[in-house]
Amino acid sequence: MAATAPPRPDGTAVPRLPARVPRRIPLPVTVSAWAVPVMVIGQFALIAGVPVLIALTGTLRRVPDRAARRAAALVAAVFAAPLTVWLTRDDGAPSLSKDMHPGFLALIVVASAVFLVTLHRARRTAA
Repeated sequence: MAATAPPRPDGTAVPRLPARVPRRIPLPVTVSAWAVPVMVIGQFALIAGVPVLIALTGTLRRVPDRAARRAAALVAAVFAAPLTVWLTRDDGAPSLSKDMHPGFLALIVVASAVFLVTLHRARRTAA
């Protein structure tokens, strides 16, 4: 039976709308999680650091699911490895995308896929 508001002056009941349930997974986290593999595959690896940071901080601050937090940390760690190699090499390529080994690209995409699956699972269990 639905909760009702105080009756109208004519005595009829006014049904209340259900309270809005807050999002358990913030939209910027989801968008950033999708943007990381797309940007890395599209040869925008250095710029992909921005969605990695958004996804990591948003997940650590707003998502209560431990698996999602671990997956976000995994994406950040896998992304940090080629970035660190590129920054510390003296003879590196002019861009991170050109300097990154294809194995790192595959690892970033797989880690992002794991992160997306854990976000989906966290959203399903929260609903």
